[in-house]
Amino acid sequence: MTEPTSGAAPARRPPATLLVVAAVFSVQFGNALAGAYFERLGPLGAAALRLALGAAILALAVRPRVRGWTLRTWIGALVLGAGLGGMNALIYLAIDEIPIGIAVTVELLGPLAVAAAGIRRPLDVAWVLLAVGGVALLGFDPGKALSLPGLLLAAGAAAFWAMYIVASSRLGPRVRGVDGLAVAMIVAALVVVPFGAGHAVAAVGADPWLLVVFAGVALLTSALPYALEFTALKTMSSRVFGVLSSLGPAVAALAGLIVLQQSLSTAQVVALALVTAASAGVIATSRRV
Repeated sequence: MTEPTSGAAPARRPPATLLVVAAVFSVQFGNALAGAYFERLGPLGAAALRLALGAAILALAVRPRVRGWTLRTWIGALVLGAGLGGMNALIYLAIDEIPIGIAVTVELLGPLAVAAAGIRRPLDVAWVLLAVGGVALLGFDPGKALSLPGLLLAAGAAAFWAMYIVASSRLGPRVRGVDGLAVAMIVAALVVVPFGAGHAVAAVGADPWLLVVFAGVALLTSALPYALEFTALKTMSSRVFGVLSSLGPAVAALAGLIVLQQSLSTAQVVALALVTAASAGVIATSRRV
């Protein structure tokens, strides 16, 4: 009996860059889809439903092993979950007040602050000033006045995103795979659900189809992008990953235009471009640690 030949070429994986870009599109279009239902669920109801379903999906898919975790590891997971919950709740509240592209632009200041922490070179200062100029331009556009509460909510989301990044970098090496992330998603759901459960339960009771819609949102904004990013980071440097993640505001603006019919003024598009360029620049020119 003839042995099967082993000369067949192995299946090729998609390029890591394509995986990250797909993750960015998945998150931003998923957030825009959730925003389309804010009128029925409210932003906190949408955040609560999305996080609850996302946590359930990740927990079932990952089945995190927590036996043997130290107190330090548990505290790290709690901090990561708090950052994740705050980031998701506040960005949804911000999107309810201002266009999604602007909200995500301001939110990008979180990872920018982390990347720029401990700057020593004039070039790093220049990147930070470029980002600050972009955000300032958002507030001084006479064409379209922006809600100050919306900008502050997006800034709060940025702070929680920075907290999430720092907590994730510290927790990651101490746990298996994405076990820490799965536990943190459960913590995030426990933090946010009490604030949005009333709206979510009422809306789902009136239209059970929302469970299906937000299961899709949870997949688009949690399970799918996390899986894509996890696969990409096996072969991609964190610097390149950070640069590609800076596509977020532009993709969010596109999603807002297509899904929510939100248009941006010329000044707002310029501001978005400045913050995106600054974030990409900080990460691309940073020294490896």
